[in-house]
Amino acid sequence: MMNTPVHRPMFGWFQIIRLGLIQACLGAVVVVTTSTLNRIMVVELALPALLPGFLVAWHYAVQMVRPRMGFGADKGRRSTPWMMGGMLVLGVGGFMAAWATVWMTSEPIHGALLAWLSFSLIGLGVSACGTSLLALMAKRVPDERRAPAATTVWLMMIVGFAVTAGVVGKLIDPYSPQVLLQVSASLSVVTALITAVCLWGLEKDGEPQPLPERNAASERLQKQDFKAAFKEVWADPAARTFTVFVFMSMLAYSAQDLILEPFAGAVHGFTPGQTTQLSGWHHMGVLIGMLAVAGAGSRWVAGRLGSVQAWMVGGCLFSALATAGLVSSALSAHWPLKANVVFLGVANGAFSIAAIATMMRLAGEGGVGREGTRMGLWGAAQAAAFGLGGLLGTAASDLTHALLGEQRAAYAAVFGLQGLMFALSAVVAIRLRPSPVAPCTPMCFDSPVLLKGGSSS
Repeated sequence: MMNTPVHRPMFGWFQIIRLGLIQACLGAVVVVTTSTLNRIMVVELALPALLPGFLVAWHYAVQMVRPRMGFGADKGRRSTPWMMGGMLVLGVGGFMAAWATVWMTSEPIHGALLAWLSFSLIGLGVSACGTSLLALMAKRVPDERRAPAATTVWLMMIVGFAVTAGVVGKLIDPYSPQVLLQVSASLSVVTALITAVCLWGLEKDGEPQPLPERNAASERLQKQDFKAAFKEVWADPAARTFTVFVFMSMLAYSAQDLILEPFAGAVHGFTPGQTTQLSGWHHMGVLIGMLAVAGAGSRWVAGRLGSVQAWMVGGCLFSALATAGLVSSALSAHWPLKANVVFLGVANGAFSIAAIATMMRLAGEGGVGREGTRMGLWGAAQAAAFGLGGLLGTAASDLTHALLGEQRAAYAAVFGLQGLMFALSAVVAIRLRPSPVAPCTPMCFDSPVLLKGGSSS
């Protein structure tokens, strides 16, 4: 039966916290598969580091199905089945990945094949649950609450990372295959149960009233196949522009992840413990940047500290400035590296949360019934960027080192390219502007810098 578009009641903070718990559960399973299992494969099993690197890259590649997942949620008009189903698939994939890791001890080839299948399931589960969650936020979180809501949900995911890594680390120490399987199975069951509780009645709160006058439009959307729906979304200049922005900015963001700590050790002589602390300082800066955007987007400030889009543009520009500082730190041993890294984190956190808030706005402005497809498109762009970012960052470092024959110049060249990508991302972000037909709210923001040219959202 055809579903009629409806006026949906907006989510309050109780519902947003529930979505944050689901995001935390998603992060809890992912962090074990991408970090803990990575370490066990390389250290305990003495396998080539290329294997876990390939598996992590593959799970990003699988996330190219995000637009199709979002389209499925649009057709069904409810995100709950996709989030619950995605979490179940993710949990199964996480346990199978642990099983595959154990199996590699005796049967490396068979274990690696099972791990490939497992990480395929992980990518599918993340795509289904994560895309549908963002689409639901785009539909049901009011404009003035989007930046604080995005910050809350992402902070809860980070907490999920941290708590799970700490608890699992203690539970599997000393390592044994049996303990790893028990902990992995328990984690999958617990996260599935928490997700089910959080989703219970989430989309039924305040049953909305149908809009009969939109029957014709609804029928057209329901009859569209995925190819037609994707073409319709891609035909929107704002959707295309934002896709380019997401890919470029996330490519620059992820490229630094795998080279920042080696850079600090090779060029500045930091010990392993000091480089880990440096990474912690960067994450602290990211947190500060996120909270700053949440405060700027709150109803108490109401845009007086700048628009969300202005923070997105400014975050990219300051990220470019911070990477220029890393270029200086590569060329000068006296550069204040720690302060530079904190500054980079603040800029990174600011533009990333502002981008998520903008993503929710653009998804909602694209018309009822296409929020999931749009979120899927941008999620796929982000996954592609993260999959390529680490690979390109390390490859560029090795290549420039081979060409230039000197570490300092090699790292300076790589950081310079990252700064250029951040600057170009800011130029793309400036081309995004509030929709001329959208109602003006504190989060629509009409910053003059964002009204200069570009595509209409």
